[in-house]
Amino acid sequence: MNHQRDLDQCFQLFEEEGYFILPQFFEKDEIADLQERINQIMLGTADVDYDQIWMQLDTDSGKYEDLRWGGNGFQGATLDYRKIQGLEADQRFFDFITSPFFVRLCERVYGPNLPITSFRTMFMNKAAGKGTWLPWHQDRWNFLDQDPLLTVWIPLDEATLENGCVQIIRKSHRKGLINPEHSGGFLTESQAVEHAPTNHIIPILVEPQDLVVLHNHLLHASDKNRTSAPRRALSVCYMNGHTKNIAEPEISYPQLFTT
Repeated sequence: MNHQRDLDQCFQLFEEEGYFILPQFFEKDEIADLQERINQIMLGTADVDYDQIWMQLDTDSGKYEDLRWGGNGFQGATLDYRKIQGLEADQRFFDFITSPFFVRLCERVYGPNLPITSFRTMFMNKAAGKGTWLPWHQDRWNFLDQDPLLTVWIPLDEATLENGCVQIIRKSHRKGLINPEHSGGFLTESQAVEHAPTNHIIPILVEPQDLVVLHNHLLHASDKNRTSAPRRALSVCYMNGHTKNIAEPEISYPQLFTT
């Protein structure tokens, strides 16, 4: 991982466009290690406390509304998991997401000498010939007393239009909160038509070793996977460590580092 990147130009893009991409940022063996480890976790062979990991299987219908919530603990040996959260509980993933470059990123967004927690450290999978249409949304949650602002997205496979790559609306983070009433930031159908018109959609076409950095308020969505191979990615939402869950105050979030 290249820790010496100049962040000034990157953060100008982050502030103006709502995202930036660093091509071929990671070494091949770093991505291969993540690919190997997530397969071990999905197949139940990893030396990790599965009670700390939340796992969700995909639907057969491909409809988002048909998804089952999932839960903590191993759900069975399959490579068709849709989503796995709590990966900071695994030492190999923890070491990766707390590398010095990510500390620098968080310092630029949140400021120095602040504790940083993970709202979620998440594996996402559009299984071969499967996956669901993930509707337009902003990554914000109305049960938090302040919004997280920084998400990093690391493709573990090539992301194409055919396999359901992430789609974004550039500069949409400047709109503020579009549907603050929704607990997870999802837009209504009419809001999606207004704020995510077809001619403004930009597909995020990336390869393994690339790094994508997103402002949490940037509108994004993703489609189904229509290919014979999976599209997998790691996503980490870094959060100001003083953030509280106002709906369930007893909930705490995993501490990662201090900027």
